[in-house]
Amino acid sequence: MKGIVSICCFFSLLLLALAEEEEVEDVLSNILRDRSHIDETLRLASEENAAENYHAAIQKLRKIYHAAIKPMEQAYKYNELRAHEISDGEITSKPMVLFLGPWSVGKSSMINYLLGLKDSPYQLYTGAEPTTSEFTVIMHGEKTRSIEGIVMAADSSRSFSPLEKFGQSFLEKLIGIEMPHKLLERVTFVDTPGIIENRKQQERGYPFNDVCQWFIDRADLIFVTFDPTKLDVGLELEMLFRQLKGRESQIRIILNKADNLATQDLMRVYGALFWSLAPLINVTEPPRVYVSSFWPYDYAPDTSRELFKREEISLLEDLNQVIENRMENKIAFIRQHAIRVRIHALLVDRYVHTFKDKMSYFSDPDLVFKEIVDDPDKFFIFKSILAKTNVSKFDLPNREAYQDFFGVNPIGSFKSLSAQCSYSSGCLLDKIEKAITSELPGLLSSINPGKAPPGLSSCEATGCGDKPKNRYRKN
Repeated sequence: MKGIVSICCFFSLLLLALAEEEEVEDVLSNILRDRSHIDETLRLASEENAAENYHAAIQKLRKIYHAAIKPMEQAYKYNELRAHEISDGEITSKPMVLFLGPWSVGKSSMINYLLGLKDSPYQLYTGAEPTTSEFTVIMHGEKTRSIEGIVMAADSSRSFSPLEKFGQSFLEKLIGIEMPHKLLERVTFVDTPGIIENRKQQERGYPFNDVCQWFIDRADLIFVTFDPTKLDVGLELEMLFRQLKGRESQIRIILNKADNLATQDLMRVYGALFWSLAPLINVTEPPRVYVSSFWPYDYAPDTSRELFKREEISLLEDLNQVIENRMENKIAFIRQHAIRVRIHALLVDRYVHTFKDKMSYFSDPDLVFKEIVDDPDKFFIFKSILAKTNVSKFDLPNREAYQDFFGVNPIGSFKSLSAQCSYSSGCLLDKIEKAITSELPGLLSSINPGKAPPGLSSCEATGCGDKPKNRYRKN
């Protein structure tokens, strides 16, 4: 009997000790981290005048696009070649920050931390298991509310209407959250479902990789987040990094939950992360990896608190630079788009003239044009465009793309550029060249008085194929 009593006492003491330990852990975990450096680094208190200037510049950019670029797009059906239509919502949209990575690595917790959503009704759900199954868009609004994906896609004033092409199954997995927040006045966050290596795309019910590519193409900054315990690279993660090719300057890799490791273990994990990513990122410079713990609670004791704090501030400075450069990036994007539209129009014009030159009274038009499309180099179509000034060979589309393009768009449906003129509105080619050479650079110089506008004599004007500079990297 005494033995039984002793055992009961032992287990009672053990349970009491465990309860006290859990209580201590709860107290430690409930110590919230100071967030004052976030507002300070992101300069959230000094944006009112800048916002007015930004909206005025956006309206000028929108006017240039509709007057000089869109008519050329429509005349030569550029959207059927690139399948990327620029809507008013995309022109006026805020910079987009995209969060990617494996499941349960802290993507949602990081958004909660940056926006101060801890214990609010609209904090993103987090947990140790795969929790985020939707694409969640967090954006600014006059009041806090959630918006169904079907409603977001139907609203033409937003930039998400093209997502309808991925079907109703995807729209059911898309959700928007609006809230009145100073940071969201300047940027939009997109939280994505975590990568699960043993899950196939078909199991999600929609083309997951295609949807990711849509967001990647429009993101101004891409946070690829990792957990120290989830560094293995599988097929789905490899596919994700293949989709990120060409966007290396926008990628920021985050080693999250770093305060869970001792310093020596953290060094090993840091090296293992580089070893895992090396085959996936084909750049001459190693990618920037931020090591910290991005969530609302205080850092774990006996960890490199000062290092983690500096890393966090450095990441916030990167985010702030993207926000401050949002107008410059928007103008550069529209200008690059205009250059591609102009080159496409020149190529279609060349196909039209070549077809007319080769046609005779007894010729079969289908056979003549098939010969031209199958072997454009025989007729110097692409070389003749390169002979023109300010056209780079690195900006030319693939020849095969025009086989598909003219397969659905008969050559007879296009006019030559010389015929795209009118007495009242002038010539389409003159308008788009004016936008590229003077109007867009002039708009850029108006918001940056100290910077000289780019001229078409430099490679910067047309993109001569050099590796793009990382505009977010500190010099």
